[in-house]
Amino acid sequence: MSKVISAPTTDFEKYFWAKSQFVAGVDEAGRGPLAGPVVAAAVILPRFSDAGIGFNDSKKLNEKQREELFELLSSFALHSSVTFIDNNEIDEINIRQATLKAMQTCVDSLHENIDHVFIDGNYFEHDSLDFTTVIKGDGKVLSIAAASIIAKVSRDKWMVDVADKQYPQYGFAKHKGYGTAEHVRAIIKHGACPLHRRTFLRNILAENPQIVLF
Repeated sequence: MSKVISAPTTDFEKYFWAKSQFVAGVDEAGRGPLAGPVVAAAVILPRFSDAGIGFNDSKKLNEKQREELFELLSSFALHSSVTFIDNNEIDEINIRQATLKAMQTCVDSLHENIDHVFIDGNYFEHDSLDFTTVIKGDGKVLSIAAASIIAKVSRDKWMVDVADKQYPQYGFAKHKGYGTAEHVRAIIKHGACPLHRRTFLRNILAENPQIVLF
């Protein structure tokens, strides 16, 4: 029996598009890794975009699919913006606040008057914008799915092009900073580098007090 995979639709956006309004979708990538930034993206799609063009929750796509859709979005989206919050700020203000700041900043950076914003998750704050939070929205709302692809690909590229080249001993190009067994072994062997989130290493440090912090 074939497996039916649900995909995001434009059902959420159509109400606003019918009134000639602009809608943005927002999502993040990189809340859970032990190293690197958290990245948020905001995207405005053309009104009445086709829900069948292949966008989906970035976690349901392979790397090649994400990169192809990322290139499509670069010309298809009306506007998009990306915000990086680095590991040091994550340690200072915590990952929840860092993610919120990234989302707020990329929404404010869009060069368009936005009438409504759809946010992946269940938490957001903004002083002047109308918004709706949608749990697992990257699998339900096309604009959020598009944002999830841009955020994920942007972060992955940074981990490959910047992080891995600076600190190749950690294998960032492979695991993108997530806490894989390979990554943990590298931290134990080489110590933590300046891109690691200290607040995310507490358990590893407690179990391995010999680890050197740079």
